[in-house]
Amino acid sequence: MSRRKTERLLNLVICLLATRRPLSAEQIRHAVPGYDRDGDEAFQRMFERDKNELREIGIPIDVVRDPWEDEPGYRIERESYELPEITLEPDEAAVLGLAAQVWQRASLAEAASGALLKLRAGGVATDQPVGGSIGGGALELRVDTRDPAFPALWEAVRDRRVVRFDYRGAGSENVRARTVEPWGVVSRNGRWYLAGFDRDRDAPRVFRLSRITGQVAVLGRAGAFEVPEGVDLRDMVGFPDDSTDERVAVVRVRKGTCEGLRQLARAVREADGRWDEAELPFSDPERLAGWMASLGSDVEVVEPPDAREAVIRRLKGAMAS
Repeated sequence: MSRRKTERLLNLVICLLATRRPLSAEQIRHAVPGYDRDGDEAFQRMFERDKNELREIGIPIDVVRDPWEDEPGYRIERESYELPEITLEPDEAAVLGLAAQVWQRASLAEAASGALLKLRAGGVATDQPVGGSIGGGALELRVDTRDPAFPALWEAVRDRRVVRFDYRGAGSENVRARTVEPWGVVSRNGRWYLAGFDRDRDAPRVFRLSRITGQVAVLGRAGAFEVPEGVDLRDMVGFPDDSTDERVAVVRVRKGTCEGLRQLARAVREADGRWDEAELPFSDPERLAGWMASLGSDVEVVEPPDAREAVIRRLKGAMAS
């Protein structure tokens, strides 16, 4: 969906929610930015499409027929539009917190933080700090998506739209244009990869986002291709077996905190009145350290020594920066 259309639909929803009385199509035409005010037929077609799309995603647009008016009026009843009270189980809240940690990319961070603020205002506890900072006693765990190509590729994957970009091969300075059906973006060892079908080579390929140069061009319409059934993106990118070299860290966890960590632990037992002790599987000490550091004073890695030292380095580096 284009940005212009998204803004128009959002403006239409705001307009119909804010009005105290039903608005005619002509009134909406002049009140909502983005509608063609010259061609009557073009406006009617666009308005009908917009109403249908909003209804398909569950937004109730009421049609009110006043016997004293020639045209029907439209509005959105706030009681029908607003969500009921949301109750989440601890594991569900933990998942939302982890998801918000992923979307710290500038284009999505504001929405993720806003959603968590609303959940907390409603009394739902999450593991993710909102607006955390070193000075405030909280550290943020982030999935690094600073590659400029990431936002455009993520949207293309979502919409199933073909992309074209200039790509520099490994160990080479040669840059060539690639036309790709994007199947998914995957992170491995701190780097992001695009997996998809390379139309130029007529075969599935993987591209490292840091080797994409310039802008990513999005081609054609949405839904232009289908991702083949059974495609394993992790296998395409070359993930090792998750069980390879797996180890177990012993972590002290403050009672009543870190629900996400507890859900992933192999075992959790009581240590004393204030702390529990969790056994947490891991394979990379540095990745474990990044996660543990994000939880601040609510966790303490007891062993193994290399994982504990990695956390200490992270915290010292954060305090020095």
